[in-house]
Amino acid sequence: MKKSLSILAALLLVASVNAQTLEQIVQKYSEANRYDKIAAMSTIKISAKMSVMGMDLPMEMWMKNPDKIKTVTSFNGQEMISAFDGTKGYVVNPMAGSTTPVEMTSDEMKQAANNNMFRNSLAEYLKNGKLTLLGEENVNNNPAYKIKADLDGGNSAIMFIDKATSLISKTTATVNTNGMTMTVDSYPSDYKEVNGLVVPMKTTTSAQGMDMVLTFDKIDVNIPMEDSIFQIK
Repeated sequence: MKKSLSILAALLLVASVNAQTLEQIVQKYSEANRYDKIAAMSTIKISAKMSVMGMDLPMEMWMKNPDKIKTVTSFNGQEMISAFDGTKGYVVNPMAGSTTPVEMTSDEMKQAANNNMFRNSLAEYLKNGKLTLLGEENVNNNPAYKIKADLDGGNSAIMFIDKATSLISKTTATVNTNGMTMTVDSYPSDYKEVNGLVVPMKTTTSAQGMDMVLTFDKIDVNIPMEDSIFQIK
């Protein structure tokens, strides 16, 4: 009996040591992603390409602290543009038959803000009570913490944070676009530290049976960036 109680006590001790609270998980995640350095940056520019349906589409992303973001994707000599200047957002989408700017809805502006590296911190969601720890689950045979995030715009996401690295290994998001709801699975990989940023150099995304691969080619930080870049007239 005494031996059994000793074993039980040891198991309980191991469990208490290994158990991580949501606050501890988010703290380690923030440290692994160098969010203290990101907060001190003024601008981020990313040159990338999106590979989809056998095509490589050049892409550029501009972000200015704290809430400005613009994305330009080139396709067949035309540009798909999404820009948010901190107050208003506009979209230009030639693939939808429109080459003139269309103002974003409030939900679309919130969704755009979710993609901004200056704002996309789990610590901010935790502070606002928008995170729930759902337990653990393996991603590619590696154990990960499973966390639900209630995003702006009425969307939600499940984030899987790798237990060994404290970096995101998978995201499953429910997205509402043009009245259509769809599930998007993303698998960030090839994490590297570039100019003080820890970023996944490759992200594979699957939605509605279509796969896309986003690859970062170049990352610049603290470069001059006029506010006019984020305004479409």
